[in-house]
Formats: sequence, structure tokens, C-alpha cells
Amino acid sequence: MARPQDQQYPGPPPGQQPTPPPPYQNQYPAEPPEAPPPYLPPQQLDGLVQRIALYPDPLLAQVLAASTVWDQIPDAASWADAHAYIHGPELAQAIQMDNLQFDPSVMALLPFPQVLDMMARDPNWTQQLGSAVLAQRPDVMDAVQRGRQQAYAYGYLRSSPYDEVIDDGNYIQVQPVNPAYLYVPYYDPGVVFYRPRPGFNLGFGIRFGPAIVLGEPFRPWGWGGVGMAWGAHSIMIDRTPWNRDWRNRRYYVHPYEHGWDHRPGPRVERHDIHRGDGRDNHQPDRRRPK
Repeated sequence: MARPQDQQYPGPPPGQQPTPPPPYQNQYPAEPPEAPPPYLPPQQLDGLVQRIALYPDPLLAQVLAASTVWDQIPDAASWADAHAYIHGPELAQAIQMDNLQFDPSVMALLPFPQVLDMMARDPNWTQQLGSAVLAQRPDVMDAVQRGRQQAYAYGYLRSSPYDEVIDDGNYIQVQPVNPAYLYVPYYDPGVVFYRPRPGFNLGFGIRFGPAIVLGEPFRPWGWGGVGMAWGAHSIMIDRTPWNRDWRNRRYYVHPYEHGWDHRPGPRVERHDIHRGDGRDNHQPDRRRPK
């Protein structure tokens, strides 16, 4: 009996090409694309943006961008809280030295520990906001404008020593009086978006936190020219549209004009933490991997 390897197998009939092998079938099919988040109607978006709608435009732009990487917010909030005693150029230096791995929009909020804390304490809200920014950015911006129109109509939103409120008939802008100093407004959405009761002092509707000093040291994280292009429904960072959306969210990188030197390797802790003493004590020999 002939062995199997000795058997002769007939070829195709004369003039006919051999049957090609079946196409390669990947044993692990590609993961289907993640479905976009559910559509949020205007009324739901109005409630979603109320707590940030009266922020000055540059801060609002950074919050909207940072919300789209919501998983980074808790860790960033912890870092910002632990380093709240550092301000200005010293803070920018600490950010550089620690080789933080956050998205640039999250890095931009490190001078605002109170804002990051608000976002970290309500992760469901932050993720819902970020998903809406990715999937419904024009609708989110329209909701902000509706909130501002309400607060303006009721007399709460007005120019102050901190911000200039500009109503051009189509959109309301909130611009810092001095771009190098930002003040976080604090207000109760249950008050400023509703008609005031008789005798209520409108001056109590919005108060402001201490000045956050920005400027040249923070340009690598988009603070060189950041704001909102309301008519185009665009978030502007470094005077360029920020175009992360639901489809490209996992790989989009904004072309920051003044990018920071992001060294390879893990983030490190290169300085001691002294809460509330106002000192910045860098200790290069006491590195603590995070």
C-alpha cells in the first residue's frame, strides 16, 4: 500500500487555474466600534451645563476639553489638591518636573484644584458632559448660551472687576478683564437661572474665588490663546479649533503651538509636599513613582 505522501493527486483539468485557497480568517475578529452615547435633548443639556455655564470662556473651553478624558480627572484632582500650596511659575515647574501623563487639557486645569475637585466628586456628571462634548458639541455650546441668556436676563450675569460680559445680540461672551488672571465664579444654579424673588440682592448671586495666575509658564498647555468660537461652535486652544470627537477620541492630539517637553518614562514625584505652608521644596533625590 502506498504511503499517503506517495499518493498522486490529480491536478485541475487542462486550461483551468487551481482553485485559490480561502481568504484568511482572523481568529479574533475586530472589536466592533463603540456606539455613541445616547442623544441628550436640549432640556437635559441645559441642566448638565448649568454648573459651568457662567465660567469665563477660556476656563470653560479647558473644562469642556478635559471632560472628554474623564478617567484622568480623579488622579489629576488628587495631584492638584496635594500641590495647592504652589502657584504661578513654581506650579508650572512642578508640573514639568513630575512628568505627569495627563492629557494637555487636564494639565491646563491643575492650577484650578477646586474645579478638578468638583469634576472628580461627580464622575457621572463629568463623563456625561464629556460624552456630550464628543458627540453633541454644538448642542452643548447652545445649552451654555441658553443658560447665560437666562442669567443675563435676570440680572445676575453682569460685568465685574473680574470678567467682562459681552452681549452682541447673538452670543454672550464672558472674558477675563486681565487674561493672565482667572477667577472661578461660584453660584447656585437653583438661583441664577431663575427669576429672582422680590427684594433679592442680585449682587449675592455670583461670587468669585481668588485669582489664578497664568501667563507664559502655562502656554504649553494651551493657555496662550484659548476660548470659544460661538458662531462656529468651536473650542479654540492656541487659537486653533480643538477637534476631538467621538470617533477620534482615542488618538486625537491637539497641535499645541507651545507643546511641553514630555519626557518618556513614568511620572515621578520630585518634591516634598507641604500643605498650606506656601513653600515649594523640590527634592530631586526623593522620587516616588506614582
